[in-house]
Amino acid sequence: MAAFVTRPAPDFSADAFHNGDFKRVSLSDYKGRMVVLFFYPLDFTFVCPTEILAFADSLEEFKKRNTEIIGVSVDSKFTHRAWAQTPREEGGVKGVNFPLVADLTKSIARDYGVLLEEPGIALRGLFIINKEGILKSVTINHNDLGRNIDEVLRMIDAIDYSETHGEVCPANWRSGSKAMKPDAESLKDYVKAK
Repeated sequence: MAAFVTRPAPDFSADAFHNGDFKRVSLSDYKGRMVVLFFYPLDFTFVCPTEILAFADSLEEFKKRNTEIIGVSVDSKFTHRAWAQTPREEGGVKGVNFPLVADLTKSIARDYGVLLEEPGIALRGLFIINKEGILKSVTINHNDLGRNIDEVLRMIDAIDYSETHGEVCPANWRSGSKAMKPDAESLKDYVKAK
């Protein structure tokens, strides 16, 4: 099943490296919590560690939002371990505090539509999955473009607000901003207030 916004996110079960140990990670284990599932091309590369460290350094912000982070690449769990034990100043991601999933068969990247078949690596895909396992947001970047953690947090806040209050979040909405009911009258009120 391919990943598609409004539908259940494709489940998977795979080996991962997390907090110093190997473990089995299944997306279904995270039901009841929001999940940021992100793909990156390879360990020991250049843009990838900047993103992984940015997620790791912001993990408390995600935890406050009852949101789990899962990183996925086509590397083995052993490569993940070696990279997670390499100091940051040497290009490693020492201190990473969320699972790095090994997608050696490339089936997870394929299911989420981010696999570049010829080189056998993933694009920078980011998928936000709600508490019920429904895919709510997808962004896919070219591999030379890193992601913005503040934007990911903003989207999580918007998803939570919309699902909790039944309102829609307009362009540039931030937590604490005015939202709208999904009707013409509310849109008019919103535009007048701008």
